[in-house]
Amino acid sequence: MPKAVVFFDLDGTLLRDDKSLAKSTLTAIDQLRQNDVLPVIATGRNIFEIQYVLDQTGIDSIVSANGSYVQYQGRKLDAAVIPQPLIEAFNAFAAKQGDPVAWFNNQTFALSRETEATRENFALLKLDAKVIPDWYQTHEVNFLFVFNTGKEDLYNRQFAGQLDLVRNNPRGLDTMMAGVSKRTGILTLLNEAGLSGTPTYGFGDELNDEQMLKLVDHPVVMGNGNPKMKALADYVTSDNMHDGIVQGLQHFTLI
Repeated sequence: MPKAVVFFDLDGTLLRDDKSLAKSTLTAIDQLRQNDVLPVIATGRNIFEIQYVLDQTGIDSIVSANGSYVQYQGRKLDAAVIPQPLIEAFNAFAAKQGDPVAWFNNQTFALSRETEATRENFALLKLDAKVIPDWYQTHEVNFLFVFNTGKEDLYNRQFAGQLDLVRNNPRGLDTMMAGVSKRTGILTLLNEAGLSGTPTYGFGDELNDEQMLKLVDHPVVMGNGNPKMKALADYVTSDNMHDGIVQGLQHFTLI
């Protein structure tokens, strides 16, 4: 039984701006293990997108796709599945808005159509986005991403009670089954792994981290984080480019 569990968001938190891991961060994760603290990734991204992070850190417990797919020590615990009729309704609504949609599961993804925003987004993530308009009809879908700006309220009204949407970056909205979030994914992991009652820490920066930060015992927000998230923090550490992970872990004497 670990002494504590630390949940790490990736983009803007555990990762530097170029999506790399600082040497100091990798050393800190090793020190956590030596101190009998369990590191867990809690991200809006899907597992196939972050294999290099798992390989470099040795972390195999993950709350991915904002809680839509959860695994512990490499073993699947839970996966949300978005029903195909709901996906089709979402696709139709997005098409009326002129907004491309990407469909994801833990292994792969596809895109409804390509635009400048989709090219920019997937280039930054170093992903090869293939346009396959009927992909969702033959693949299980856990998570959606719709490309737009300033339409959170529009989509949340349209799909209230069916889907939850939250902005993870300026280009679009993470989209999950209603009620699914990093919070629900973390609770699943803690309960299924027998870790309930273990002290918890969470490092994040953006709006999709809100539910995680409200749940954990000790929320930590990066210096580059959203001001709304900083208001939830027990501690605001330095930014993701200046050893914010190390500083935050040292503040709580976890390393």
